[in-house]
Amino acid sequence: MKELVEIIAKALVEHPDAVSVQEVEGEQSIVLELKVADDDMGKVIGKQGRIAKAIRTVIKAAATKEDKRVMLEIIQ
Repeated sequence: MKELVEIIAKALVEHPDAVSVQEVEGEQSIVLELKVADDDMGKVIGKQGRIAKAIRTVIKAAATKEDKRVMLEIIQ
């Protein structure tokens, strides 16, 4: 999951070296914390959150194979 979020985020931003993803795993869920450069925050979120919602949808689809609940948090 972590690698998937990194690949998607690095493709969207202008500063791919500033992208970092932390994975916090619980019993039933995984929380992915995405950090990008301040300049690229809008590109990851998108207009009205559309890109962020699309990333979350892809991650949830990939998580169904592992029977886990995945949440994506975009951190400044």
